[in-house]
Amino acid sequence: MKEKELKFLISQGEGYNLEFKESFSDSFSLARDICAFANANGGKILLGITDNREIKGIEVTNRLKSQIFDITRNFDPKFEIFLEEVDNFLLIEVPEGLNKPYSVNGRFFIRYGPNSQQLTRDEIKEFFQKEGLILFDEKPNYAFDFKIDFAEDKFKTFLEIAKISPVLASNEILDNLSLIKNDYLKNAGVLLFSRRVTKFFSNATITGVLYRGKTKYKILDRKDFDADAYYNFQDASRYLQSKLNTEFIIKSGRREERLELPEDALREALLNAISHRDYFSNANILLEIFSDRVEITNPGGLVKGITKKDLGKKSLSRNNLLFGLLQRMGLVEKVGSGIVRMKKAMKDYGLKGPHFDITENWFTIIFKRQIKEKAQKWSEKWSERWSELGLTERQIEILMLIRENPNISRRKLAEEFRINPSAVQKHLEKLKEKGILKRIGPDKGGYWAVTEK
Repeated sequence: MKEKELKFLISQGEGYNLEFKESFSDSFSLARDICAFANANGGKILLGITDNREIKGIEVTNRLKSQIFDITRNFDPKFEIFLEEVDNFLLIEVPEGLNKPYSVNGRFFIRYGPNSQQLTRDEIKEFFQKEGLILFDEKPNYAFDFKIDFAEDKFKTFLEIAKISPVLASNEILDNLSLIKNDYLKNAGVLLFSRRVTKFFSNATITGVLYRGKTKYKILDRKDFDADAYYNFQDASRYLQSKLNTEFIIKSGRREERLELPEDALREALLNAISHRDYFSNANILLEIFSDRVEITNPGGLVKGITKKDLGKKSLSRNNLLFGLLQRMGLVEKVGSGIVRMKKAMKDYGLKGPHFDITENWFTIIFKRQIKEKAQKWSEKWSERWSELGLTERQIEILMLIRENPNISRRKLAEEFRINPSAVQKHLEKLKEKGILKRIGPDKGGYWAVTEK
């Protein structure tokens, strides 16, 4: 290994495929991590550096190397690692195991994010039987052409967000992130760094739908997000926020605006769907907004070995490599903490939930929109006031619909009420004349604002 590559490993920090250890003081800890890497996608362990990247160095002796090799002799089945001395560091190269699952001293471990998690034999057997020895995100994509399909700008964005210094060439960095196999980019890399992800996976989209009322009978708005995994997350988050209501609260003597549901909980739910979904399924992630709830659904129920009562306590992912990349970007945190953070965010808002609807093939997170009760009182109050101003029933209905969906177009309003677009325009002009309705921004890209007076 060159010094340049060593500096890159240190700069990128611990993750799914990289572990730092200050010394060889705990043989069990080292054995656990080697076992976890072997059962996952392989990885590197660097001795002589602390978890927070403080360089300590280590005296590399033949005795030390022998002790490390002795660890793998206790693996079942047998497993081989490779050692390389670089300056005053020792690099342990752990290849992906070809005969999974592996155990050490009767214990089974697997890599999840930057952690090594212990499983029972039945749990790890069920995991590999259900998901396959090679997971979707770890499979090399033979249809991906680096010259045509690789988006350097997206890769650069990833490096900046993950705070990884580009001291190596792109292909070398990808290789050190375990994203290259047989000179092909793995699916995890395709999901994040392809120019057009739907060229390879039409199911890697997020569909947002806004319904009128509590059922799917009437669709007010629909949007498909088909960029890469990172921008799909960002765009879907913005879509969700634009369709929900806001309320004003008094905090420390100041009036602040906040979304009716906690943004942190909604973002965690979206990230959960992206990182844990079953990408072998042809279905895509569905974000549905009803008048009384928000539902975020992804294909793929719980991973085998995890039960509903384990949520927030134990976690396995179908897409460990993708999860590790999202974690490097600071989007996800430690194992299983997403569910806990969702619940805490809802509790801090004074709300219950979220509720989980889980089947063999689907995982749905449901957030109740309790603020809708306030919206109902608002409707009753202002519809009475607007009647006093001489508005027609149709004009009041238009105002109600606009408040529910400020982005609605004139064409959609005409379709909703089954009237001519010119008739809708007349109603809108009348409402603007009375100072009840105003247009913010241009016809394309702007939105309606209802003046409550």
